[in-house]
Amino acid sequence: MADLPEWTIKGELILNCNCTVFCPCVVSLGAHPPTEGYCQAWSGIRIDKGQYGDTDLSGLNVGLVLDIPGMMGRGNWKAAAYIDERSSDEAYDALVKIFSGAAKGTTGLFSMLVSEFMGAERAPVEFTTEGKARRLMVGKTIQGEIVPVAGNDPDQDIVVSNTGYWMGPDITIATATKGKVRAYGRVWDFSGRSAEICQIDWKGPGR
Repeated sequence: MADLPEWTIKGELILNCNCTVFCPCVVSLGAHPPTEGYCQAWSGIRIDKGQYGDTDLSGLNVGLVLDIPGMMGRGNWKAAAYIDERSSDEAYDALVKIFSGAAKGTTGLFSMLVSEFMGAERAPVEFTTEGKARRLMVGKTIQGEIVPVAGNDPDQDIVVSNTGYWMGPDITIATATKGKVRAYGRVWDFSGRSAEICQIDWKGPGR
């Protein structure tokens, strides 16, 4: 642990999965199976401010594709990462370490749960916001847009607060208006399915 640099990522994460209703993993912490018995998902991370040792990660984006065969806590995940093509060589290597779990800290659980890391590649990862809509475009691999689910007061998002979820304690409930993924030799479409928005404040190593 001593030879791993300290790192931080602050920003926003969005996720769209194949659950038909809000992801039960948020409140069950993986103890309850996904609504379809398995989980397939894409995720986007916008790094507003980030550092890995002396390497600046601020302003970069990352896309992820996940394939989980059952309950999340049982592992055997497949995962692939798409790193912003604007990243320097140092930032690219740092983000691969962070999102493979090798950098420990908040995302260190990936090293335990992901049994098949499909690797990482540079890609045009675009994370944009228009009104309440968040969009993630990763070339032809991920084409997604999510919006918060409307509540009684349309000006207030529905938020599940004070959770023990690894991403962050407060999760905004959302749905996907578009959620197409081309990965692992298949095409998935999670449009109309469960989605989440989370403000992230991740740290490592081991903190």
